[in-house]
Amino acid sequence: MDYKTSGVDVEAGRAFVRKIKSSVENTHRPEVIGGLGGFGGLIRLPSGLKRPVLVAGTDGVGTKLELAQEYKSHHNVGIDLVAMCVNDVITCGAEPLFFLDYIATSKLGFEAMAEVVSGIADGCSNSGCSLLGGETAEMPGFYGDGRYDLAGFCVAVVEEDQLINGKAVQPGDQIIGVESSGIHSNGFSLVRKILELSDCDKSSVFGKDQRPLIDALLTPTNIYCQLVKSLRNAAIPLHGMAHITGGGLPENLPRCLPQGLTACVDPSSWDRPELFQWLQSKGNIPERDLWHTFNLGVGFCLIVPKEVVDLVFQICLGQGFKSWPIGVIEQASDSKERPIKGLPE
Repeated sequence: MDYKTSGVDVEAGRAFVRKIKSSVENTHRPEVIGGLGGFGGLIRLPSGLKRPVLVAGTDGVGTKLELAQEYKSHHNVGIDLVAMCVNDVITCGAEPLFFLDYIATSKLGFEAMAEVVSGIADGCSNSGCSLLGGETAEMPGFYGDGRYDLAGFCVAVVEEDQLINGKAVQPGDQIIGVESSGIHSNGFSLVRKILELSDCDKSSVFGKDQRPLIDALLTPTNIYCQLVKSLRNAAIPLHGMAHITGGGLPENLPRCLPQGLTACVDPSSWDRPELFQWLQSKGNIPERDLWHTFNLGVGFCLIVPKEVVDLVFQICLGQGFKSWPIGVIEQASDSKERPIKGLPE
């Protein structure tokens, strides 16, 4: 017996590193020191910072991976992995600095894994951060044949006096909803159950334009880094931001509000995308569960003063995003008032 006979091919692992080398190096910022091959990735802090604060985040893609592997959408879940991490850290005003990935698989499949890393590299390029390193683990017997799991880790940086922590949010501030690209990467355990009960397959379509259902479900998560950077460059006073992930608006929007304030949201202020209507119809999902599971078309929220709302809309459109005024911040009437109003309880 040897290691290869037991299921782990060390030479294949070395060849894989060589294959992805250019994808990784293409993401490197000027601050990166050295290249692949060391025991740790090295990067300097950007110059000119006086009191830099590092912001860290980690996430995965969840059971969206099950569909992605079944329908060979490996590149897209690589983008998802980056998006789920960077969209979290930018909510405090930080700029993504570097990203690390962890890929665990039963047996290293060159093409599929290379597509995943290519997607991760594209996500990093879109976010302006370096893919600084990662780990690929072959674990035969632990994962099913051809299966893999992903985890991502992002570190961002921001000047301490420019942190966005919700303390500036005040009554009268407007809540701007920025469009999602679809389901993003949350709620797929429910999605997969609906697909199973509906007998859907790769040929299934939905909506007015009869779009392929699987393509819509596996659309990668929007990355909002460049949008936030553009807003900051335009000196927009961003009082608060929220990434709308698992738990939807009811659970994520309150995370950027200080105690004593409540967000009053108008659900009719944007059109619910057809995909969510299809899921609710096919799964007979109660309205409350729908709101607490999916983003329903709003992937990111901005809280800004009323006087800059029109400029925010212009910048969002310039970055390729639709956006809507979906609510307003109000003073809570008492300590027991819910931090978000207007949505199904």
